[in-house]
Amino acid sequence: MKKFVPQPGFTVSAHRLALDPGAAAVARLHSHAGAARAAYNWAVAHVTAGWWEENSKEAYNTGLGNASAAFDNYAKSRNGKRRGARVGVPRFKSKRKARAACRFTTGAIRIEADGRHLTLPRIGTIRLHEPRPDLRARIDAGHLRILSATVRLDRGRWFVSFQVEQRNELVRVARPDAGVGIDLGIKTLAVLADSDGAVTGVPNPRHLDRAQKQLRRAGRVVSRRRGPDRRTGQKPSRRWEKANRARNKVHHRVANLREDSLHKLTTRLTAEYGTLVVEDLNVAGMGRNRRLSRRVADAAFGEIRRQLTYKPRRHGTRLVVADRWLPSSKTCSRCGAVKAKLPLHVRVFECDACGLVLDRDENAGHNLLALANRTTRTTRSTGTGVAGDLDPTVVVGSKPRGADRKTRTTLPQALNFVRAGETPSGHPAGTGRAGGTIPGPRAGTETGDRQQDTRTQLALW
Repeated sequence: MKKFVPQPGFTVSAHRLALDPGAAAVARLHSHAGAARAAYNWAVAHVTAGWWEENSKEAYNTGLGNASAAFDNYAKSRNGKRRGARVGVPRFKSKRKARAACRFTTGAIRIEADGRHLTLPRIGTIRLHEPRPDLRARIDAGHLRILSATVRLDRGRWFVSFQVEQRNELVRVARPDAGVGIDLGIKTLAVLADSDGAVTGVPNPRHLDRAQKQLRRAGRVVSRRRGPDRRTGQKPSRRWEKANRARNKVHHRVANLREDSLHKLTTRLTAEYGTLVVEDLNVAGMGRNRRLSRRVADAAFGEIRRQLTYKPRRHGTRLVVADRWLPSSKTCSRCGAVKAKLPLHVRVFECDACGLVLDRDENAGHNLLALANRTTRTTRSTGTGVAGDLDPTVVVGSKPRGADRKTRTTLPQALNFVRAGETPSGHPAGTGRAGGTIPGPRAGTETGDRQQDTRTQLALW
């Protein structure tokens, strides 16, 4: 199938809206989602469904498309052409576990003139949870066109996601010449090292920890009820289903609170700074630590990174991703010396070379910010990404994998960075040095040469 190409000056984006469907609309939504699941199972098992004519053809196209993608992923994984974990043979989707969803690509898909209702094929008109006259106005002005709509039952509520072709409308950031180094953590969700020398911390709300008392109480109630048993075919009692809904309601509230706080944080950062620097964290590996896995999942480092990948495109913000093996916490932000060991329980960084004493997260934030100052928009990198290294003549190259796994006594010479909306490219080869005599951003002052270099590097359209 030919890939869709947007018009010049337009881009493909998505909008997710909550629905307030009536009882009849809910029944039709569930029917279409079930049709998509049945079509998927039919394609896997090569059997037919007896109620084919009751639903829109889009429901079956959704299941068939998912089945085709599942078999394609399986074939590529078996032949070694697909990255990631090994993919097995597609299996049936359970009615109890599969997520109810259906995608529409043709037919009557529109937001009504009042901006409060949505029309979908065969389902009809559904009320939106919140009015969106802004989307309707952009459609009428020709700045937005709906390509497809996907309805999905998520956390007990129905949502619709539009894939749209919309005109590029960049909004200038508040401080286009400013940059910020973002060091993520558990105790403090994010430490922000500003290019003006200010360091601020974003407290970790820990929504899951705060809800543990409610979850334990709800879990005990569920355990006392007669639940389902797949081995014996026992069905759950009504009291179990009621208790399970109450427990899920707590989980849904935690997820909604987390999603709201993360969106507010990432939106604020992308709307204020011209350059963002983040770390390429191994979130999956961190989640395998049995003592930190729950808190790592609650902090949602991967979701923060995902949002900081697509949101900068709205403002033309530059995103710099530090290499995964860059020792940002173990490197002195003043002189560039690297400590061999720095356990997690040690929260204060003490440099053995220059005597710098600083919070380890603040130190890492300064080093990340220095990486942005060393990285130009012409894919040239100077120095080692350390706050104390201000040598403007050193140009180092990047290796595909980045720094070595083993901690060095000198700074790594490979820094891997990716700007939002662009593909990585090679760097000119060269040599680098660790350390320097000029104080880093912690001192709050910069030399005239560095100020001019920073303005040149961080300038946006």
